[in-house]
Amino acid sequence: MTDDPWVPPVVLLAVDLVILTLRESRLHVLLIERGIDPYKGTLALPGGFLRHAEEDITAAAHRELSEEADLDVETLRLEQLGVYGDPGRDPRGRVVSVAYLAIAPRLPEPTAGTDAADAGWQPTDRVLSGDLELAFDHQRIIADGVERARTKLEHSALGTAFCRPTFTITDLQGVYEAVWGITLDPRNFYRKVQKTEGFIVPAGTSRKAATGRPARLFRAGPCTALYPPMARPAEGPSAKE
Repeated sequence: MTDDPWVPPVVLLAVDLVILTLRESRLHVLLIERGIDPYKGTLALPGGFLRHAEEDITAAAHRELSEEADLDVETLRLEQLGVYGDPGRDPRGRVVSVAYLAIAPRLPEPTAGTDAADAGWQPTDRVLSGDLELAFDHQRIIADGVERARTKLEHSALGTAFCRPTFTITDLQGVYEAVWGITLDPRNFYRKVQKTEGFIVPAGTSRKAATGRPARLFRAGPCTALYPPMARPAEGPSAKE
């Protein structure tokens, strides 16, 4: 038995932000180019250390997003994604990061600030495939964020937020395909959408579609939670449901 007093380990606390949006029918994530070491010149998620011991963690996340990418944080609803603290994830020492997620439509081009040399939107498929080299364990964090977003589309009406005020079911299908990263069978998708009460409601017809008939229009319905959920197909990248 030892009488040596316990000394708490030195652990640094940071925040990282996974901000997702759709651009040109593809899911994109906000990345910065690091302007300082470690990993200077490498792409990474916006984020950083708490400014001081009294700073609220969520407030730190909003501050870092504003400072590093100049995005209007008031328009984004951040939710906690997870905590990442594997030893060795940061060469500066033991760093535990609290990651936050936001997915929103029509986000503007970011502007790099503070220690970011550049900031921009990058397709998530290039990140998940390893085509883009990322700093730290940010590829893993983004993968978790994309999976959370895909689950949200299964259980909530979030997909309609990425459509115009009135839209076709084909438009809505394009949102699901972009986020899920698969091709859906139009007939099965139509059946699922129509079976989920309160998801979308009729909004008249539009110009003639490619078939020569007016396209049926819809708008977002009153439900925010979907039951039954819009379950993802189980098979490969091009699924028939």
